[in-house]
Amino acid sequence: MTEPILRIDDLSKRFGGVQALKDVSFDVFPGDVLGIIGPNGSGKTTIVNSITGFIKPTSGRIYFNGKNITGKPPHKIADMGVTRTFQIMRPYHSLPAYKNLVIPLFSPRAKRTGGWRGGGHLGNRQTIAIDILEEIGFERDSYIPFKKTSTLPTGYLKRLELARCLALKPEIIICDEVFSGLSMSEIASMVPLIERLQDEGITIVMIEHRLRELFQVANRVMVLNFGEKLIEGSPSEVMADERVKTAYFGSEKVEEVMTYA
Repeated sequence: MTEPILRIDDLSKRFGGVQALKDVSFDVFPGDVLGIIGPNGSGKTTIVNSITGFIKPTSGRIYFNGKNITGKPPHKIADMGVTRTFQIMRPYHSLPAYKNLVIPLFSPRAKRTGGWRGGGHLGNRQTIAIDILEEIGFERDSYIPFKKTSTLPTGYLKRLELARCLALKPEIIICDEVFSGLSMSEIASMVPLIERLQDEGITIVMIEHRLRELFQVANRVMVLNFGEKLIEGSPSEVMADERVKTAYFGSEKVEEVMTYA
């Protein structure tokens, strides 16, 4: 059986008197698109921050490719190949869009791997940056890659978050609400992008509230509630669970989403 690329064992996190996570365990296998869903405050972002080193768990272990990465700093984890997007985008606002990618292309990992689609030789970083932006939906022959990032609409900023991950040639991308704030047409163009990244061998974990769109790409879903793992399975299995119906959605919401599971 294939070994998990990411293993979470009994992860717990307490902020003072608040138990944000309690003994959460799950595996992510190579090529997975795992969706993590749950109400606000259920611990979703705490899991992302724990895996990527932005907070240190109170207890439990996190393994990537069999190596214990628990408590390592974010730059060390990213250098190993675990990258993330942010729900509140964090670009370099004063720089053109393409220069947001030139910076990670100078990272040790990019130099080792050759960056996105690289073979060990980076070449012209500006050209590579524009290539990546084209891959994720920026119009190459337009002025948009050269526009100051602060002037870009949300749809392009979400894509830029993904592009900065791709610049590191990651093994895993953890997407925190990548569909949030997008129009239906923007989401429609993002779904095939997620599918293409999976086809190219990138493992994806998606924290998401937009369930219809998530269920189009996720092969497994895990539900959190009050910091605990409620259930894990296929979208249809999860949506049919009575605990999910009562604890998360309410009967009308479940019926509405079931057609997409």
